[in-house]
Amino acid sequence: MLSPSIVDTAEAMAVPVLMFAVGVIGNIIAIAALSGSKQERKSSAFFALVCGLAVTDLLGTCLASPITIATYLNGNVLYDNNNLCEFHSFLLLFFGVAGLSIIFTMSAERYLAICCPYTYQRWGIDQHFARKCLFCIYLSNIAFCCLPVMGMAGSICQPSKTWCFINWRADKTLPATYSFLYASVSFLLILMTIVLNFAVCGTLLIMRRRKIQSPVTRGSTRARWKALSSGVEAQMMTVLMVTSVVVLGCSAPLVVRVFSNQITWTENSHADLMAIRIASVNAILDPWIYILLRRTLFRKIQRFSKVFYSSGKGKAPMLPVKASQRTFHYQGDITNTHLWPEMTPCFSHCGHREVVHYLVKGPMQPFLSHHFWITIKYLTVIVFN
Repeated sequence: MLSPSIVDTAEAMAVPVLMFAVGVIGNIIAIAALSGSKQERKSSAFFALVCGLAVTDLLGTCLASPITIATYLNGNVLYDNNNLCEFHSFLLLFFGVAGLSIIFTMSAERYLAICCPYTYQRWGIDQHFARKCLFCIYLSNIAFCCLPVMGMAGSICQPSKTWCFINWRADKTLPATYSFLYASVSFLLILMTIVLNFAVCGTLLIMRRRKIQSPVTRGSTRARWKALSSGVEAQMMTVLMVTSVVVLGCSAPLVVRVFSNQITWTENSHADLMAIRIASVNAILDPWIYILLRRTLFRKIQRFSKVFYSSGKGKAPMLPVKASQRTFHYQGDITNTHLWPEMTPCFSHCGHREVVHYLVKGPMQPFLSHHFWITIKYLTVIVFN
């Protein structure tokens, strides 16, 4: 029979081991899913930044979690080894501010792409530009987080003996300055990310309202279609907004605790431990955002939302048709020759989606049943692709 101490140790280790396993597996799946995306998405700056955040989360989980798990096997592993304690403190500092920096860069990239497209094109922002930004983020944050190791602030083992962090209740000027500096940089990154996201969302809402209110003419069918086909932008903004909420929500408690400990000098080890645990959850949740909000799944969500929206308005839902169901059901006469001269400009200057839109909503609408125009839609997609 196992002794009570071994049982208690196993129960205490269950949570960090589970978090480590879920974090590693989730980030590996997310990186694999991102690597399997289309080539045009791989060439975008936003895609490179998302991959950079996934790799950062994976590295943080693989480097920091094993040390935490080791503390449950030997409670004094950090307390007796000052170098290991400083390294663990550096890991928590670096991956905390690095995640915020990448999220801020993602928000800035979307802001420039949507609100300042001329600047976006003039600067040539692409995947190579994003990789340079990631390199600068890593380099600057490494230098910033190495300051405690170089003597600006000390790292101490926290009361639970499972993690190390900077001395955030220091009475000396230099360590206190670093605590305020680290918390201020993190707070500014959080604040600027929120401001940029609100600016982008506001711009998208204004653009959408203008597009809906602007009149549609036959001559501008293709231009209007391109303007309204913002699925990629919508998916990017959804990933950005959800990721921002997760990263900022997980990082904010730790920032608050740094300010609180350095200002009030009131020790609350339970609140500190909860803050660092919430921050570590970020690396677990992030990859599942990329997995669940992939382009294919996002399209399915959009498709079903349109079906429910159409059903709520009493319209026939526009569901996809399987290959076995692509048969003609129309038995009437659609040989009216006066329709084809009107359709010629649409076929010669528009893509297959505009052709389908014109067929369904144009002069052939009285001759087409619901199932027939769905069949026309998918046959046209096959032929024109």
